[in-house]
Amino acid sequence: MTYNTILLEKKNGYAVVKLNRPEEMNAISREMHHELTEVFIDLENDPEVKAIIITGGEYIFSAGMDIKEIAVISDAEVDAYFESAVTYLGKIYSCKKPLIAAVGGFALGGGFNLVAICDLVVASESAIFCHPELKFGFNPLFYPLSQIVGIAKAKEIVMLGEPIGANEALKIGLINKVAPPEKFMEEAENMAAILTKRSAKALEELKKITAVVPGMDKIAALELEFTISAHLFARDERKLHMSEVLFLEKLRKKKQK
Repeated sequence: MTYNTILLEKKNGYAVVKLNRPEEMNAISREMHHELTEVFIDLENDPEVKAIIITGGEYIFSAGMDIKEIAVISDAEVDAYFESAVTYLGKIYSCKKPLIAAVGGFALGGGFNLVAICDLVVASESAIFCHPELKFGFNPLFYPLSQIVGIAKAKEIVMLGEPIGANEALKIGLINKVAPPEKFMEEAENMAAILTKRSAKALEELKKITAVVPGMDKIAALELEFTISAHLFARDERKLHMSEVLFLEKLRKKKQK
C-alpha cells in the first residue's frame, strides 16, 4: 500500500515508519492521522513484524500539529479533528508491539506527543523536545509525559514550554539513548534487531504490565506479574528456548573436557 504522508519500510523482523512531509517539517495533518492509524493496524497484524521504529528522518522529527490546517478549520470540524487525533494516537499508544522513536532534530507539540507514547527513544545529539501549545492557547498532552518524567517535571515542561536538548532529555529519563547525528538511526535499528530475537508474546505481555502496574498496589502488582509469568512459562515456546539453552550448556561442558 502507498501513502502520501508517510513511508513504510519492512526489514528483517521489524518495520520503519517515516513521517514524510519534509516541506511542512513533518507537521501532523489529518491525512497523516488516518495513514498512521492504517499503517499501525497493518503492522500490528503482521506476524513478520516484531518491532516498529517511528522516525522523521535526520533533520526533523515533527513540528507537531499542522498549524496551517488548524488555522482554517471550521468550528463544525473541531470535534472530528480531535477525534481523529485521539484515534491515531490511541492506536499507536495501545500497539501490542514495541515501539522505538528515532528522533533527529525537533520534536515539537504533537511530535513530542508521538515520542512520548513510544516504548524506547533514541535521539540524535541535535534533537530538541518542546511543548509550545500554551502559546497558541490550547493544552499540551500531559498524561503520557507525566508517566515518563513524573508529575512535577511534566508540569514544568508543558507550562513553561522551554526547549529540552537531547542530553537533558536523557538526564530526566525522557529518552533512552543519545547518539551522534549520523548514528542515531543505526542505534534505533540495533534496538529493533535485538527485539526481533525476543518472544513476541512475552513482549506483548510485558507492555501490558508496564501499562497497568504503575497504578496498582504492591501486592496486586506482584500477583499480576507472576500470573502472567506462569502463563508464559507454560507455553511450548518456553520449552523450546529452555531446550536450546540446555543444549548449549551441554556443548560447552563437552568442550571443557
